[in-house]
Amino acid sequence: MYALPLLVPDPFTQQIEFPLWTFRQINKSWKKKNTNNEIISQTQPVYKVETPMVAFFRFGSVSSSKSQLMNSLINEKHHTFFHRNCPGGSRTRLLMDGVVEIAWYCPSGKDTFDDCVAFCNLHGDAGNNEKQYEILTSMASVNVLLLPDFGQKNHYKGLVRSLFKSPQPLICLLTDNDCDKTELGNGKFIVGLLDKNQFELSDQIIQTIRESLTKQKKTFKLADVAKHTGIRVDEDDPEYKRGKQAADQIMGLLRGKDPSTVKETILPRQGKLWHDWCKMNKELHHLQGENIEEDKSTKLKNIREIREKQVSQRLSKFMSKFIDIMKSQRDNEKNYFLRWMMNLLDDFISEQLCKLHKQYDEKYHEVSALKKMSDKLVQLQTEQTNLENISEQINRTSFGLEHILREFGQIYESWSSVKKNKQGLQFDFCSLSSLAAEMMISGFPMELMDGDAAHVPLTWITAVLDELVKKLGDQKVFVLSVLGIQSSGKSTMLNAMFGLQFAVSAARCTRGAFMQLIKVSEEMKTELKFDYILVVDTEGLRAPELTEMSTTRRDNEMATFVVGLGNMTLINIFGENLSEMQDILQIVVQAFMRMKKVRLNPSCMFVHQNVSDITAGEKNKEGRRRLQKKLDEMTKLAAKEEVSDAEVFSGIIRFDVQNDVKYFAQLWEGSPPMAPPNPNYCENILELKQTILTHASKSDGIMLTHLKDRIQDLWEALLNEQFVFSFKNSLEIATYKKLETEYSKWTWSLRSAMMEIENKLHNKIENEAIHDIEETDLQEQLNAKSEEVKKTMSDLFEKDRDANILNQWKASFQIKIEVIQENIVRETKRKLSGVLQQRHIKKRMDAERTHHENTLFEKSKELALKSKGQANDQNVMKTQFDSFWKEQTAAIIRDTPLVKDIDIIKDVKKLLSETHASLPDHIKESSQYKDMFCLPSYSKYVQLKKSSGFMATIKNVCKVAQKKAGFALSKKDESQIRVLITDIADQTDKMIHKFNMAKLGYNISCIQQLVDYIKTTITQHGEGPEVNYVFKSEFFVDLVLCICHKSSKTFTDQYKMFREANDPVFYFERKSEEYYRIFQKYCEGASSAVIFGEFVCNKLKEPIQQNVYKKTARDLANEMRTNCESLNGNRSKLEKHILKTLAEKQDFKAYMTYINNPKEHFKNFIRDEVSQYITERFEDSVRPKMENSIKQLEKKITDASQESSRQNNANSWLHHFTQQLSDVLIFSVNDLTGVNHDDVDVSFLDEVIKKELPSIISDIISKFSTETFPEKLEHKDRPDEILIDHFCQCCWVQCPFCAAICTNTIENHDGDHSVPFHRNTGLNGWSHRGTTNLSISICTSAVASDRSFYPNSSDDTVPWKEYRKGGPKYASWSITPDLSELPYWKWFVCRFQKDLEKHYKKTYNGRGKIPDEWRKYSKQDATESMDK
Repeated sequence: MYALPLLVPDPFTQQIEFPLWTFRQINKSWKKKNTNNEIISQTQPVYKVETPMVAFFRFGSVSSSKSQLMNSLINEKHHTFFHRNCPGGSRTRLLMDGVVEIAWYCPSGKDTFDDCVAFCNLHGDAGNNEKQYEILTSMASVNVLLLPDFGQKNHYKGLVRSLFKSPQPLICLLTDNDCDKTELGNGKFIVGLLDKNQFELSDQIIQTIRESLTKQKKTFKLADVAKHTGIRVDEDDPEYKRGKQAADQIMGLLRGKDPSTVKETILPRQGKLWHDWCKMNKELHHLQGENIEEDKSTKLKNIREIREKQVSQRLSKFMSKFIDIMKSQRDNEKNYFLRWMMNLLDDFISEQLCKLHKQYDEKYHEVSALKKMSDKLVQLQTEQTNLENISEQINRTSFGLEHILREFGQIYESWSSVKKNKQGLQFDFCSLSSLAAEMMISGFPMELMDGDAAHVPLTWITAVLDELVKKLGDQKVFVLSVLGIQSSGKSTMLNAMFGLQFAVSAARCTRGAFMQLIKVSEEMKTELKFDYILVVDTEGLRAPELTEMSTTRRDNEMATFVVGLGNMTLINIFGENLSEMQDILQIVVQAFMRMKKVRLNPSCMFVHQNVSDITAGEKNKEGRRRLQKKLDEMTKLAAKEEVSDAEVFSGIIRFDVQNDVKYFAQLWEGSPPMAPPNPNYCENILELKQTILTHASKSDGIMLTHLKDRIQDLWEALLNEQFVFSFKNSLEIATYKKLETEYSKWTWSLRSAMMEIENKLHNKIENEAIHDIEETDLQEQLNAKSEEVKKTMSDLFEKDRDANILNQWKASFQIKIEVIQENIVRETKRKLSGVLQQRHIKKRMDAERTHHENTLFEKSKELALKSKGQANDQNVMKTQFDSFWKEQTAAIIRDTPLVKDIDIIKDVKKLLSETHASLPDHIKESSQYKDMFCLPSYSKYVQLKKSSGFMATIKNVCKVAQKKAGFALSKKDESQIRVLITDIADQTDKMIHKFNMAKLGYNISCIQQLVDYIKTTITQHGEGPEVNYVFKSEFFVDLVLCICHKSSKTFTDQYKMFREANDPVFYFERKSEEYYRIFQKYCEGASSAVIFGEFVCNKLKEPIQQNVYKKTARDLANEMRTNCESLNGNRSKLEKHILKTLAEKQDFKAYMTYINNPKEHFKNFIRDEVSQYITERFEDSVRPKMENSIKQLEKKITDASQESSRQNNANSWLHHFTQQLSDVLIFSVNDLTGVNHDDVDVSFLDEVIKKELPSIISDIISKFSTETFPEKLEHKDRPDEILIDHFCQCCWVQCPFCAAICTNTIENHDGDHSVPFHRNTGLNGWSHRGTTNLSISICTSAVASDRSFYPNSSDDTVPWKEYRKGGPKYASWSITPDLSELPYWKWFVCRFQKDLEKHYKKTYNGRGKIPDEWRKYSKQDATESMDK
C-alpha cells in the first residue's frame, strides 16, 4: 500500500500532468457497514470511486514532516508517503516539489474510518504550487494545513484567510506552537504540534478528521480531476482518445441491455452450439452401438450440422465493429482500445455480478447449514439446485475480452471447418488468427483451454501459433505451467514475478487454461537457450462457486494438459495446512504419473504461500518432510487410479525436496487491505524467479511448431480418456533415431573388437599356434567389450535426458545386441574354421616356397664361403652372385608351374560355350553385358506355363494376348524374379569371398562352382508351386555374365595378391636384393649371428607389411565411422546421404539400381566414399596411422628379441621369438626350416635385429601410397568391406508397394517390416489395372483411403485399409496412415518423368496424372527434406 502520483509537474516545463489512464487499471477493495449495520464488501476501480478526500498541504517551511505525519494517521508501521526521514530521503525534494500524491484508506470493517477515504499530499510549499493547491482545495472534503505559526509575517496570510472563509472544514496544524486543539467554529480547528506526544497527537487529528467528515458530505471522484483546466491529462493524447472513442462506440451497442443475456445474442457461437459440438466431439472418440461405422457417421453428420449452424449465425454488430476496429488501428491504438474494452466491460457487468455473488454467498451458507440437518433433504436438494442456477447466472453474466477472443476462435473454426469462402462473411476470417497472434505478442493472454466447455479449440490454437511463427519465426519457448487452487495467491505471484495480467477481471471467475508470452531480454538470452517464456496458467481449479459443475475429471484433464505441456510446472499451495493441499496434490501427482507413462518428463517446483515464521530452519525441514510424506501418500492413491506400482513421488519424477520446495512469507505485514507489503515476500519472489531461470537454463525449451504438435498430441490423448494408451508423442521419432544411431555405434564397437580378436587368432592359426576354434572361446575374449557396451547402454537408458522415452525400447534393444553378438561370434567362428580348413592347402604352398628360400640361403652361404677372398672386389662378388642366382632360380622355376594371368570373362564364356553350343556370337565376342538388376521387366526371358483343361485353354489364350500386349508377367512374377536375382548375387558374392584367392589362388573350378550354383538355383526356383513361368536359356546366360562381370574386379585384385606372393618369377625377383646383402656379408666374414639376424628381419618384412595394412584398414574404418558424415550414423542416415548424392548427380540409372537393387547400391556408395576418403586424407590421416602402427610393431619385435636373448641356443631363441609374435604376425619356426643356425651366438641376435630392423621398416614406409593401400589388402580386410559388413548385415526386405527398404537393423528380425517414409508406388512399376497409367499413390496415404488394390495381380481386390489381407508379403509390413509432404519423391517423379515412362513403357496420364502441386518442388526442397 503505497501512495501514487496524482499530479506531476514536468521538471523542465512545469506543465502539470494527470496520469488518469494508469489509475483506470487499479481496483480497491474494502468493507463498510450498510444501512442495516451489516458489514459488506466493496470492490471498485479507483478512478470511479466516490469517497471523501482529505487534502494535506503546507505554507512556508515547517519543522515537522507533513508526509510522516500523514503516515501516522493512515498506517504508523508503513511509509505510505515518502518523506524526508525515510531511508534515502532528504529535505531537498529535487523531483517531488509540486507533486501531489494520493493514497486510499480502505477499512476492513472495524477501523479508524468507517468508509474508504482518499488522502492527498501536496509536496513542497503550496504557495509556490498554486494550480495544485487550487485543485486540491476545490475538491477536498477536508483541508489540512501545516504552518509554523499564525504570528509569522509573510504573504501566506491571504491564502490562510481564504481557507478559513471556505465552506470546507479546515484543520490548521501549527508546527511551532504547542496550543491544544481549538475549534473556531464552522468546521475550523487549530492544533499545535510542538512538544506533543505523537500517538496522542495522531489520535487527536484522526478524531478531528472523522468529526469533520461526518458533517461534510462532499465526495471526491478521481476522474473529475481531469475537468480542471491548465493540466495535461494523459488520456487527452490522440492515441488514448481514439482507443476510448472506439471502445465507447462498441460499448454503446450494449447500452441498456441485460448483462446476463448479452453474450447469447452478440457471441452466439460459443454458447450452446459450441458446448454441443464439444460434447459430440468427445462422444466421437468413444463410439458405441452394434454398428460402429453408422454411429461414427451419425456423429460426424451432427458435428457438421453444428458447424453449419455456427456459420449461419449472423455476425453481430458488436463483433463486426470490434473486428473492423482491430484491423484498422495501429499497435499502440489497438492496445489502448483493448484496455478500454476490458475496463468498460468490467463496468458493464460489475454491478450485476456483485449482486449475484452476494446471492451466491447467502445461498451457499444456507446449503451448508441444511447439510447438517438430516431431516431437510428435500429442501437441501431444492436449495442446491438454486445454488447451481446462481452459479450458472454468474457464468452467463461474466463477459470479458477472453470471451470475445473465444468468439474469434469459433468463427475461425466453424468457417474453416465447412470450407466456406470468405465472400459469405464481411471479412476474411483467416485474419482473426493474425489479430490474436498480435495480441499475444503485445502481452495479452490467450485462452488455450475453454474451461466452460472443457475443450481445446485445436484448429484455432494451431492457426494462432502458425501466425506467431510467421510473425516471430519458429522461436524456442520455455513453457512454465502454473497450477493452484483458486485464491491461493497464484495470480499475485505471477504478476509480481513476470508482470502478467491473465484474463481475470473484478468479480468474475473465468475457468480454463491461458497462455501468455514473455519475451526474454537480450542479456538473459546469453544464459537461456530460448527466446520466450510461455506461461500457461489455470483458472477456476476447484473454484468454490463452481463446485457443483467442476468435477474431479474435468480438473484432472486440465491439470494433465498443462503439466504435459510445460517444461516445468509450478505448483502453488496456500499455507502449511496439509488438508488444504489435498485437492491440488492429488490432481498434480496423478498428472505427473500419466506423464511418466507416456514418457514426457517435466520438472516441478512447489511454492508454499502465506507461511509465517519462515526463517526458522527446523520448521522448514519439518515442512519439507511433511510435504514429502504427503506426496508419497498421494502417489499411492494415484497409483491405484492409474494401475501403477509407484509408491513414492520421486519414483515418478525427478524431484529434490530440499531445492524444489519454496516457502513464501505472507504478502502483507498485517491484515489487509491497509497492511503494507512484506519485503520478505519480494525477496521470495526474486529467489523463486532465479530458481526457475536456473532450471530453465538447463532446458532446451520447445520450438513453437513442436509446441503446436505437443498441444495436439496431449489433447487428442485426453479426448480418448485412456490417456496413457492413446497418447502419441511426435517427439519419439527423433528420440528413436538417436537410439538407432547409438545402436549402430554399439554394434560397430562389438564388430571392431571381434576384428581384432579374429586377426590375432588368424595369425596364430597360420603360425600353427592353435589348432581348433570354439564359440565359447570367442565369446570369452569378446566379454570385456560386451560388458563395456552393456554399461554404455545402461547409461543411455538411465542417464540420458530422454531416458523416460528411451526406456520403452530398452528390452528390445538389449535382445538385439545379444542377437548381433551371437551372429558376430558365429560368423567369426565360420571364418576361422575356414582358415583352419584351408591351412593344409596353403601350408603345402608355403612350405614349398620356404624350402626354396632356405635352400637358396644355404647354397648362397656355401658360395660366399668359397668367395671370401674376393670380398673387396664388389664387381666380382656381384657377378658371381647374379650368375648363381640365375642358375638356381631357373631350376626352381623350371620345376614349379608358372602362375599365369587370368581372364574371368573368357573362362565364363568358355564354360558357357561348353554347355550352350548355340551361344550367340555377340556374346562370345562382346565385352558388354546386360545389367540384370535394373531391367524394367523380365518378360522376354520367360515363357508362361500352359494350363490344362477347358478353363485352362481360355487362360492360355489370355496369356498369349497378354504377351503380345507386353504384359506377359504379373507384378508378383516380376517381383519374384527380382528377388531371385538379388539372392543369387548375394550368395555368389559370399562364395567368391570363400574362395580366398589371395591365399589359395584361382582355378576355373571357381567359375564352375558359381555357374553350377546359379543353374541349380534357377532350376529350383522354376519348380516352385507359385511360379507361373519357365525361364529361357538366355536368362541363365545373361545372369551369369552379369554377376561375373560385376565380380571380375574382385577376382583380379585378389589374384594379383596371390601372384605377387607365389609366382616364383615375381617372388625371387623381389628377394634377389635381400639375398645378395646376406651373401655380401658372408663374403666379408660376418658372424653367423649377424647373417641369421638379417635373414630373420628379411623374413619379417612381408608379415609386418601385412599386419600394418590390415590394422590401418581397421583403424581407418573406425575413423570413418566417426568423421565421415555419411558413415557416422545408422543405416537410415546413410540412406539419406545416398539419396542426397543421387539428387546431386541426377543419374537415372543409378536411381534405378538404388530402387531395384538397394543393397548393391549401398555397397557401391560405401566403396566410393572410402576411396574418396583415402585419396583426400591419405597424407594427414592414412599415412600417419600406418607409420604409427609400424612403429608399435617395431617395438613389439625388438621387445620379443630382447626377451628371447635369454635362451641358450638359436633353436630355443627362435621358438621363443616366434611365440612372442604369434598373435600379431604370421611368422613361425617353419618359415626358417632348413636354415642351419647351429653356430649362431644368440647373445648377439638382439643387437643385430635392433640394427637391421629399422632399414626394413623404412623400406616398407617408403612404399606407402594411395595405390598400394588397397592392393596390399585381401578383399575381406579392406576398410570398405569392413564398413559394408557393418551396414549391410540388416533387413533388406522392400515394401511390396513402393519398394522402400525396411529400416530394421537385424536381418530376419521379429515383428513387422517398417520404414519411416514410403514413396509413390509407380516407382516400383505399379500401374492402374487395365491401363498403362503409372500409379502416383503413396502407400501411407493409400492405407488411409477407401480405395482397393489387386494383390499379386489377382482378380480379387483388397481394401488398402486391410492391405495385410493381400497375402504374406503384405501382412509382414506395418504401414500406418501418414500424410507427410514427402517432397523428395514428388520431385523425383517430376524430374525423371520421361525416364520412368521409358523405363516401364508406361505413362503418367489419366488416373496417374502428376498433380501440379508436385512440380513446385525443387532439387533443393528435395535434399533439404532429407534433414527433416
